[in-house]
Amino acid sequence: MKWRSARRSSNVDDRRGRGPGGGGGGGMKLGLGGIAVVVVVGLLLGKDPLQMLGMVAQMQQQAPAGPPGSPTAPPVDDEASQFVASILGETEDVWGAIFQASGQTYPAPTLVLFSGSVNSACGGATAAVGPFYCPGDQQVYIDLSFFQQMQQRLGGGGDFAEAYVIAHEVGHHVQTLTGVSDKVNQVRQRGGDVEGAQGPLVRQELQADCYAGLWAHHAQKRHDWLEAGDLEEAMATATAIGDDTLQRQGQGQVVPDSFTHGSAQQRVRWFRVGFESGDVRQCDTFAATTL
Repeated sequence: MKWRSARRSSNVDDRRGRGPGGGGGGGMKLGLGGIAVVVVVGLLLGKDPLQMLGMVAQMQQQAPAGPPGSPTAPPVDDEASQFVASILGETEDVWGAIFQASGQTYPAPTLVLFSGSVNSACGGATAAVGPFYCPGDQQVYIDLSFFQQMQQRLGGGGDFAEAYVIAHEVGHHVQTLTGVSDKVNQVRQRGGDVEGAQGPLVRQELQADCYAGLWAHHAQKRHDWLEAGDLEEAMATATAIGDDTLQRQGQGQVVPDSFTHGSAQQRVRWFRVGFESGDVRQCDTFAATTL
C-alpha cells in the first residue's frame, strides 16, 4: 500500500508513553477489534471468552490509571504515527468531499494514540478493548499493539488491513454526525434488544464496514495506492473478526442471537459494497432486508 502519497492529518494526539489522560463518564462500547482481543486472551488463559467479555464491560468504567510516563516513549514522528496520520488525512479528504457534495461541512475527529490505558469522555479503557470511537468527545482511540495482535493471533494484518480498522472507526464518527448512533442508542434506552444477527448493533457495525470500503474506493481513485494482496489483507481481517469466527474459536459454537458486529461473510460483503460502489447511499444497512 503506497500510503506515503497521502496528506498527513494534524488531528493526531500521540499520548503513547504518557499514561492515561483526560476523560469522564460512561458509554463506550468495544471497538472493532476489542472482542477479538478479549477472545484471544481468553483462549490463551483457558477462560470462557464470553465471561471475559462481561468482565471487560464492567471494568470499562473503572480502568486503573497507568504509570505517569515512560522514558522510552516512541518518537513523535516515527513511521507508525506517520502511517496513522496519512490514513486519517485521507479519511478527512474523502469524507470532506462527500459532505461538501451534499452542502455540509465535515468536522474531522481527533485520533488518539495511546499505550496501555487511556481515559476518554466514554470512561477508562485498556489496550484489551482494542480500537474504539467515543461519541462523547468524537475521538478515535487506538493502541498500536492491537495491530501486532491482529497479525500474530487473529489471522489478519498488513498495512491496508490496519487502514481498514482506522477507516471503520472513522465510520462510527460519520454515524454520530448523521444521527445513526443516536437512533441505535434510543432503541437501547427504550429497553429494546439491540443485539442479534439482524439487530441494530450489527447493522451499525456493518455500515461502518461499508463506510470503510467506500473510503478505500475513493482513496484508490485519488492515489492508485493499492498493491497486490492489499484487498485480500482487509478481507482476511474482516473474516477473522466476524462474530461467528470468534464464537467458534471461543466456545465451539455460533450463537447468532448474541451477534454484535456481524458474521465474517457479512463483514466482507458490506466492505465490498462500499469498495465497489463508492456510493454512500449503498451503505444503508438499516434499510437492507438481507445483511
